[in-house]
Amino acid sequence: MSLFVEGKEIVEKVKFADTFFKRFIGLMFKRNIDCALVFVLPIESRINAALHSMFMFEPIDVLFLDSKKEVVDTTTLFPWRFYMPKRKAKYVVEMPQGIIEKFNIRIGQKVDWDKHL
Repeated sequence: MSLFVEGKEIVEKVKFADTFFKRFIGLMFKRNIDCALVFVLPIESRINAALHSMFMFEPIDVLFLDSKKEVVDTTTLFPWRFYMPKRKAKYVVEMPQGIIEKFNIRIGQKVDWDKHL
């Protein structure tokens, strides 16, 4: 399964954090992040989408998506920091640092994930 922005593949491997425990653990204690982790939140809100990077070993790029899977905020989150998105999000995508800049990802762009065919 891959992650796409405006139809262009940006990350080849996608995992999902769709339970409380998976969302709680996220990418903590992980090194050499090689995938996108999609957090599926129970409701679209700013508070539920807030992140911390405690026990993270490297910076990550983060996309905040609304219920239509459109980018509403982006950030690079460094270890031992907190971040709350500027707008409500239903999905949060954590991925290796540098992806946002490399693919020039901007607010309003459409994100999707799909299986390789």
